[in-house]
Amino acid sequence: MNKRVLYAADPRWVAMAEQLDVLMADGGFRALKDEARTRAGLLKGPDGAWVFVKRVRTGSWARGLIATARGSRVRRWLEGAAMLSTAGFNRPAPLAALEVRHAGAVSESYLVCEALNDATVLSGAVLGGGKVHFRSRRSLLRAVAREVRRLHDAGLYTRDLQETNLMVQERDGAPPRLSFVDLEDFRRVRSVSWHRRLLNLVHLDRSIGRFLNRPTRLRFLYDYLGASALGRAERRRMVLHFWQLRDERESRRRRARAPRVAAEALEAAANRACGGAPAVAESLAPPPRGR
Repeated sequence: MNKRVLYAADPRWVAMAEQLDVLMADGGFRALKDEARTRAGLLKGPDGAWVFVKRVRTGSWARGLIATARGSRVRRWLEGAAMLSTAGFNRPAPLAALEVRHAGAVSESYLVCEALNDATVLSGAVLGGGKVHFRSRRSLLRAVAREVRRLHDAGLYTRDLQETNLMVQERDGAPPRLSFVDLEDFRRVRSVSWHRRLLNLVHLDRSIGRFLNRPTRLRFLYDYLGASALGRAERRRMVLHFWQLRDERESRRRRARAPRVAAEALEAAANRACGGAPAVAESLAPPPRGR
C-alpha cells in the first residue's frame, strides 16, 4: 500500500491526511453518507473546527488503473475547485487530498475540504419547512438561474448538475451565497454550446421537479435565458428544445427500466403460481373489505 498526499493547505493537514483511514473509523467521525464505495461525513480538523471528509473506493484493480491514468475522483475534484476559483465562483476550500494505491492502481481517494456548516441544499432553502415566503423563494430561484447562466457564460459546465450539488447560505439583508459542491465532473471549454447548456438544465430540472411545479420550473428556465440576451422568438424556441430534450431523456430512462420491471413482474407471477412469498406490491396492498 502506498499513500500519496496530493494537496495540503499546510503541514498540519499533511499529518491529518495520512491518518484519515484511522480517523474515519473512530467515534469522532460523524457519517453523513455511507455506501458501498463512498463514505462521507464530518471530522474535527487540526484547529478544532469541523471539516468535510469524503472517501471513494474504486472497487476493483482495473477501475483503479483507469483512475490512475485518467485521474482519481479527488484529483478531478481539485481540478474542478481550481477552475471555479479562477472564474470567481464559490466552492468549498480544499484542505487536504490523499490517494492510496495498490499495485500501481488507485484503490481509495480521500478529500478534506471546508464544511459549509450554515448552508443547505437548494430544496431545503426553497421549501424551508413550508415557511418560506413566495417572494423569498422567487428571489432565490432567480439567483440560482443567473448563477448557472454565469457559469456557462464563463465556459464551465458540470456533468452532474442537480439540486443537491448547489448549496445555499442565506444571509440577512444580503443576497444568498451559492456554492457548487461535488466538483469531480466540472469541465472547461472555449464556449458552452446551447445543447450542452440545455442538457445541464434538464439534469437540474429532473431533481428540482420533486419539489417545484411545472410553472415554477418554466419560470426558472426563462430566468436563465434572460430578457436581453435572446429575442422573444429565440427564447420560445429554446424552451421548446428544452422540453423535447427532457422528454427524450425520460423516454430513454423508461426504456432502460422496462426490462427490470418485466423481470420483477415475472418473478412475482412465479411466486404466486408456486404459492411462495407474495410480491412486494401485494404485501403492501390493503386487505379486501370484510376481513
